[in-house]
Amino acid sequence: MDRATLLSQLRSFLREDIGSGDLSSEALFSNSEEGRASLVARESFVVAGAMAVAAQVFYLQNPAIECTDAVADGCTVSKGDCLLTVSGPVVDLLKAERVALNLLQRLSGIASITARFVEKIRPYPVRITDTRKTTPGLRMLEKYAVRAGGGHNHRFNLSDGVLIKDNHIAACGSLARAVERVRKNVPHTIKIEVETDTLEQVRESLDSAADIIMLDNMDLKTMKQAVSMIDGKALVEASGGVNLDTVAGIAATGVDIISIGALTHSAPSCDIGMDWTI
Repeated sequence: MDRATLLSQLRSFLREDIGSGDLSSEALFSNSEEGRASLVARESFVVAGAMAVAAQVFYLQNPAIECTDAVADGCTVSKGDCLLTVSGPVVDLLKAERVALNLLQRLSGIASITARFVEKIRPYPVRITDTRKTTPGLRMLEKYAVRAGGGHNHRFNLSDGVLIKDNHIAACGSLARAVERVRKNVPHTIKIEVETDTLEQVRESLDSAADIIMLDNMDLKTMKQAVSMIDGKALVEASGGVNLDTVAGIAATGVDIISIGALTHSAPSCDIGMDWTI
């Protein structure tokens, strides 16, 4: 993650949550009162962001806060395990608590579901990747969590690569015409990916010398035929409606990449609490 971007985002999240002040905490505690607390797992999951994100929230709230015992990203924890210990002014620990927990819960949820997908396809030489179906404003963090769970990143944004989708093709008139126009207008160093949903489009993509061919919402029989047609002439990406029950079967067809929007748009948050110890 880009640190400057991360810190800017975290500052904005703190401003959003604290507003002009924490009426509850500031009425209860003076700035001189010190405390200690632990961020504790209420269930088993894969951790993402204990030190890289949650601890940074506490540091931004007050640099005097100490953060220790952070669990490394990608590690699996059990119910009752401590993910991070924080100590410092009570009022500042309480001000940062909700933002730190919200982000750690969200990112660990993404890492956990990603790890489940990765485990399902472990026997196959396939990459699990995310998509651009992320929460606006949280893309960098959510894609970081995918990597913590053992997955890989697809495009970060529209400037990262060419992906000719169905609406591009419809607006352009044909798949071949779309590829031809793109090839004339992008540098030769950029790979061209085309989304297909029929074997006819797969053949057209091959004839157009596409670098990557996405098989969108194809059934397994059609997907196997497509992989056979492509025969190593392009990278093959499968996408569309992939879930934990279907991902192994998709991997077995011989595709190279499986992209899954659910890694970020449907991951449930993990249950984490902040327990006072002193």
